[in-house]
Amino acid sequence: MNITQIEETVKKLASDVISSAVDKDQFIYELMAAYGHRKTTVSRIKSGERNLAKVAGEVRAKRHIYFKHSDSNKVFSDIDDMKKKPSVAREKIRFIIATDFNQFVALDTRTHDTLDIEFSELGKHFDFFLPWAGMEKAVYQGDNPADVKAAEKMAKLFDLIKADNFNEKNKNDTAALHGLNVFLTRLLFCFFAEDTGIFTDNQFSSELESHTKADGSDVDSYLNRLFEVNRPVIVGDLIF
Repeated sequence: MNITQIEETVKKLASDVISSAVDKDQFIYELMAAYGHRKTTVSRIKSGERNLAKVAGEVRAKRHIYFKHSDSNKVFSDIDDMKKKPSVAREKIRFIIATDFNQFVALDTRTHDTLDIEFSELGKHFDFFLPWAGMEKAVYQGDNPADVKAAEKMAKLFDLIKADNFNEKNKNDTAALHGLNVFLTRLLFCFFAEDTGIFTDNQFSSELESHTKADGSDVDSYLNRLFEVNRPVIVGDLIF
Protein backbone atom coordinates (compact mmCIF):
# COMPACT_ATOMS: atom_id res chain seq x y z
CA MET A 1 0.00 0.00 0.00
CA ASN A 2 1.20 3.50 -0.75
CA ILE A 3 1.11 6.41 1.64
CA THR A 4 -2.04 7.93 0.13
CA GLN A 5 -3.97 4.66 0.38
CA ILE A 6 -2.89 4.24 4.00
CA GLU A 7 -4.04 7.76 4.90
CA GLU A 8 -7.46 7.29 3.33
CA THR A 9 -7.93 3.86 4.93
CA VAL A 10 -7.05 5.14 8.41
CA LYS A 11 -9.35 8.16 8.03
CA LYS A 12 -12.22 5.90 7.02
CA LEU A 13 -11.49 3.45 9.84
CA ALA A 14 -11.64 6.19 12.49
CA SER A 15 -14.88 7.49 11.01
CA ASP A 16 -16.40 3.99 10.83
CA VAL A 17 -15.54 3.26 14.46
CA ILE A 18 -17.10 6.54 15.60
CA SER A 19 -20.26 5.80 13.60
CA SER A 20 -20.27 2.18 14.85
CA ALA A 21 -19.91 0.85 11.31
CA VAL A 22 -16.85 -0.98 12.66
CA ASP A 23 -17.00 -2.60 16.09
CA LYS A 24 -14.50 -1.17 18.59
CA ASP A 25 -13.26 -4.69 19.31
CA GLN A 26 -12.16 -4.95 15.68
CA PHE A 27 -10.44 -1.57 15.55
CA ILE A 28 -6.89 -2.62 16.36
CA TYR A 29 -6.95 -5.48 13.85
CA GLU A 30 -8.28 -3.16 11.13
CA LEU A 31 -5.60 -0.59 12.02
CA MET A 32 -2.83 -3.14 11.61
CA ALA A 33 -4.31 -4.30 8.30
CA ALA A 34 -4.40 -0.69 7.09
CA TYR A 35 -0.61 -0.58 7.23
CA GLY A 36 -0.12 -3.80 5.32
CA HIS A 37 0.20 -6.41 8.05
CA ARG A 38 -0.36 -9.79 6.47
CA LYS A 39 -3.86 -11.24 6.86
CA THR A 40 -2.47 -14.42 8.38
CA THR A 41 -0.57 -12.46 11.01
CA VAL A 42 -3.60 -10.36 11.94
CA SER A 43 -5.83 -13.45 11.99
CA ARG A 44 -3.49 -15.29 14.37
CA ILE A 45 -3.37 -12.31 16.71
CA LYS A 46 -7.14 -11.95 16.53
CA SER A 47 -7.71 -15.64 17.26
CA GLY A 48 -5.50 -15.40 20.34
CA GLU A 49 -2.77 -17.62 18.95
CA ARG A 50 -0.29 -14.73 18.83
CA ASN A 51 -1.95 -12.42 21.33
CA LEU A 52 0.36 -12.62 24.31
CA ALA A 53 -1.82 -10.39 26.51
CA LYS A 54 -4.47 -13.00 27.34
CA VAL A 55 -6.49 -10.19 28.96
CA ALA A 56 -9.86 -8.93 27.72
CA GLY A 57 -9.50 -5.62 25.92
CA GLU A 58 -5.74 -5.99 25.40
CA VAL A 59 -3.68 -7.07 22.42
CA ARG A 60 0.06 -7.69 22.67
CA ALA A 61 1.96 -9.03 19.69
CA LYS A 62 5.71 -9.54 19.70
CA ARG A 63 7.64 -6.81 17.86
CA HIS A 64 4.41 -5.13 16.80
CA ILE A 65 2.00 -3.75 19.35
CA TYR A 66 0.71 -3.49 22.87
CA PHE A 67 -2.86 -2.17 22.75
CA LYS A 68 -5.48 -1.57 25.42
CA HIS A 69 -9.14 -0.60 25.15
CA SER A 70 -9.19 1.68 28.18
CA ASP A 71 -12.10 2.64 30.37
CA SER A 72 -13.24 6.22 30.02
CA ASN A 73 -10.69 8.74 31.33
CA LYS A 74 -8.12 6.04 32.14
CA VAL A 75 -6.11 6.34 28.92
CA PHE A 76 -3.12 8.16 30.38
CA SER A 77 -2.79 6.06 33.51
CA ASP A 78 -3.10 2.91 31.39
CA ILE A 79 -0.35 3.82 28.96
CA ASP A 80 1.93 4.84 31.83
CA ASP A 81 1.46 1.37 33.33
CA MET A 82 1.80 -0.38 29.97
CA LYS A 83 5.16 1.15 29.02
CA LYS A 84 6.64 0.00 32.34
CA LYS A 85 5.81 -3.66 31.72
CA PRO A 86 8.95 -5.83 31.33
CA SER A 87 7.28 -7.58 28.38
CA VAL A 88 7.54 -4.39 26.27
CA ALA A 89 11.33 -4.55 26.16
CA ARG A 90 11.52 -8.34 26.23
CA GLU A 91 9.16 -8.73 23.27
CA LYS A 92 10.56 -5.68 21.42
CA ILE A 93 7.13 -4.07 21.18
CA ARG A 94 7.23 -1.17 18.71
CA PHE A 95 4.00 0.70 19.45
CA ILE A 96 2.06 1.05 22.69
CA ILE A 97 -1.50 2.30 22.28
CA ALA A 98 -4.30 3.08 24.71
CA THR A 99 -7.67 4.54 23.78
CA ASP A 100 -11.17 4.88 25.14
CA PHE A 101 -12.21 5.89 21.61
CA ASN A 102 -12.50 9.49 22.71
CA GLN A 103 -8.84 10.06 23.50
CA PHE A 104 -6.05 8.22 21.68
CA VAL A 105 -2.48 8.04 23.00
CA ALA A 106 0.48 6.11 21.63
CA LEU A 107 4.23 5.68 22.10
CA ASP A 108 6.84 4.65 19.55
CA THR A 109 9.34 2.78 21.70
CA ARG A 110 12.12 3.10 19.12
CA THR A 111 12.00 6.84 18.47
CA HIS A 112 10.29 7.76 21.77
CA ASP A 113 7.80 9.88 19.82
CA THR A 114 4.39 10.18 21.44
CA LEU A 115 0.90 10.82 20.12
CA ASP A 116 -1.86 12.42 22.20
CA ILE A 117 -4.96 13.24 20.14
CA GLU A 118 -8.71 12.93 20.01
CA PHE A 119 -9.68 9.66 18.40
CA SER A 120 -11.48 11.50 15.60
CA GLU A 121 -8.15 13.04 14.53
CA LEU A 122 -6.42 9.70 13.96
CA GLY A 123 -6.51 10.08 10.19
CA LYS A 124 -4.56 13.34 10.40
CA HIS A 125 -1.77 11.55 12.25
CA PHE A 126 -1.63 8.34 10.22
CA ASP A 127 2.08 8.95 9.61
CA PHE A 128 2.88 8.02 13.22
CA PHE A 129 2.49 4.33 12.40
CA LEU A 130 4.17 4.31 8.98
CA PRO A 131 7.04 2.15 10.29
CA TRP A 132 4.50 -0.70 10.23
CA ALA A 133 4.44 -0.20 6.45
CA GLY A 134 8.23 -0.22 6.22
CA MET A 135 8.49 3.58 6.05
CA GLU A 136 10.86 4.54 8.82
CA LYS A 137 11.32 8.19 9.63
CA ALA A 138 14.99 9.09 9.69
CA VAL A 139 15.83 10.87 12.92
CA TYR A 140 18.69 13.34 12.90
CA GLN A 141 19.77 15.73 15.59
CA GLY A 142 18.25 19.11 14.84
CA ASP A 143 15.58 17.77 12.50
CA ASN A 144 12.89 20.34 11.89
CA PRO A 145 9.43 18.74 12.20
CA ALA A 146 8.30 20.95 9.32
CA ASP A 147 10.95 19.35 7.09
CA VAL A 148 9.65 15.89 7.95
CA LYS A 149 6.08 16.94 7.15
CA ALA A 150 7.23 18.45 3.84
CA ALA A 151 8.92 15.19 2.86
CA GLU A 152 5.77 13.24 3.71
CA LYS A 153 3.62 15.58 1.60
CA MET A 154 6.01 15.21 -1.35
CA ALA A 155 5.77 11.43 -0.99
CA LYS A 156 1.98 11.70 -1.18
CA LEU A 157 2.25 13.91 -4.26
CA PHE A 158 4.55 11.33 -5.87
CA ASP A 159 1.97 8.60 -5.23
CA LEU A 160 -0.87 10.69 -6.68
CA ILE A 161 1.04 11.64 -9.84
CA LYS A 162 2.20 8.06 -10.32
CA ALA A 163 -1.34 6.73 -9.91
CA ASP A 164 -2.67 9.10 -12.58
CA ASN A 165 0.17 8.69 -15.08
CA PHE A 166 1.48 5.14 -14.76
CA ASN A 167 -0.24 1.87 -15.57
CA GLU A 168 0.73 -1.79 -15.87
CA LYS A 169 2.60 -1.13 -19.11
CA ASN A 170 4.81 1.73 -17.93
CA LYS A 171 4.90 1.33 -14.14
CA ASN A 172 8.53 0.14 -14.39
CA ASP A 173 9.63 2.82 -16.86
CA THR A 174 12.83 3.90 -15.11
CA ALA A 175 13.32 6.95 -17.31
CA ALA A 176 9.83 8.24 -16.59
CA LEU A 177 10.20 7.57 -12.86
CA HIS A 178 13.54 9.36 -12.87
CA GLY A 179 11.91 12.34 -14.58
CA LEU A 180 9.19 12.41 -11.94
CA ASN A 181 11.79 12.35 -9.16
CA VAL A 182 13.71 15.21 -10.78
CA PHE A 183 10.51 17.23 -11.14
CA LEU A 184 9.58 16.76 -7.47
CA THR A 185 13.12 17.64 -6.37
CA ARG A 186 12.92 20.91 -8.29
CA LEU A 187 9.48 21.62 -6.90
CA LEU A 188 10.66 20.96 -3.35
CA PHE A 189 13.62 23.30 -3.88
CA CYS A 190 11.28 26.12 -4.93
CA PHE A 191 9.20 25.72 -1.78
CA PHE A 192 12.37 25.51 0.30
CA ALA A 193 13.71 28.65 -1.39
CA GLU A 194 10.56 30.55 -0.44
CA ASP A 195 10.91 29.60 3.21
CA THR A 196 14.63 30.31 3.53
CA GLY A 197 14.93 33.64 1.76
CA ILE A 198 16.54 32.43 -1.47
CA PHE A 199 13.32 33.63 -3.11
CA THR A 200 11.25 36.46 -1.71
CA ASP A 201 8.32 35.46 0.46
CA ASN A 202 5.86 33.27 -1.52
CA GLN A 203 7.55 34.26 -4.79
CA PHE A 204 7.23 30.87 -6.48
CA SER A 205 3.68 30.26 -5.24
CA SER A 206 2.54 33.74 -6.25
CA GLU A 207 4.11 33.46 -9.70
CA LEU A 208 2.47 30.09 -10.25
CA GLU A 209 -0.92 31.41 -9.19
CA SER A 210 -0.75 34.59 -11.24
CA HIS A 211 0.60 33.00 -14.46
CA THR A 212 -1.65 29.92 -14.68
CA LYS A 213 -5.36 29.26 -14.99
CA ALA A 214 -7.45 28.48 -11.94
CA ASP A 215 -8.35 25.02 -13.29
CA GLY A 216 -4.66 24.06 -13.56
CA SER A 217 -4.91 23.18 -17.25
CA ASP A 218 -1.74 25.10 -18.18
CA VAL A 219 0.38 24.40 -15.10
CA ASP A 220 2.36 21.76 -16.98
CA SER A 221 3.45 24.17 -19.73
CA TYR A 222 4.31 26.83 -17.15
CA LEU A 223 6.49 24.46 -15.15
CA ASN A 224 8.09 23.09 -18.32
CA ARG A 225 9.27 26.60 -19.16
CA LEU A 226 10.27 27.29 -15.58
CA PHE A 227 12.39 24.16 -15.28
CA GLU A 228 13.99 24.38 -18.74
CA VAL A 229 17.69 23.54 -18.28
CA ASN A 230 19.12 24.13 -21.74
CA ARG A 231 19.23 27.91 -21.38
CA PRO A 232 18.42 30.60 -18.80
CA VAL A 233 14.70 31.24 -18.61
CA ILE A 234 12.94 34.27 -17.17
CA VAL A 235 9.41 33.66 -15.96
CA GLY A 236 7.93 36.61 -14.12
CA ASP A 237 10.58 37.68 -11.64
CA LEU A 238 12.24 34.25 -11.47
CA ILE A 239 15.44 33.45 -13.36
CA PHE A 240 16.57 29.82 -13.93
